[in-house]
Amino acid sequence: MSWYEKHILPGLIDIACSGKPVRKQREKIVPLAMGEVLEIGIGSGLNLPWYDTAKVSKIWGLEPSAEMRSKARKKLAGTGLNLEFIHLPGEEIPLPDNSVDTVLITYTLCTITDVEHALEGMRRVLRPAGRLLFCEHGRAPDAGVRKWQDRLNKPWGKVAGGCNMNRDIPMLIRNSGFSVECDEMYIPGPRMLSYNYWGSAKKLNT
Repeated sequence: MSWYEKHILPGLIDIACSGKPVRKQREKIVPLAMGEVLEIGIGSGLNLPWYDTAKVSKIWGLEPSAEMRSKARKKLAGTGLNLEFIHLPGEEIPLPDNSVDTVLITYTLCTITDVEHALEGMRRVLRPAGRLLFCEHGRAPDAGVRKWQDRLNKPWGKVAGGCNMNRDIPMLIRNSGFSVECDEMYIPGPRMLSYNYWGSAKKLNT
């Protein structure tokens, strides 16, 4: 890990992911979580204020960055949430099969290197009646915007912690064995980064 990734990038991500438009997206999705929850990429804990403590019994917070976990611990104080951190990336989920009621992913699928493998793991640990809740930015519907997303995706990823701006989020989730219901639109911000998808998914019987 470079000095930039360790000392600068966590703060930049925290600022970028805590703006008002993104916060409003989190407010739509996080309160829907219930039961035992696996949050993939809990980061600095930006979702913690929006959990409904009356509906959530346990949160497993998967986060490989020690710097981000440190920030999240500070936000956890006083929330009343039962949270246990897992110090692993999204591709390595150590929980048993069919063990969680909710998988929550917010602005995380863009950075996971092997996103298909990670989604397979999420499907594995989700109970048959459980839900995958998601809110992500991704591939825009407009050809002009997509052109720039594809053109700048690689250099952007180098400075933004591996973030991909051009992933087709609903397609990725569907291809991993889920049925998907979602809304989508541009939220305020740079158009290459502001096309949002949010909704829920249930795993298909295969």
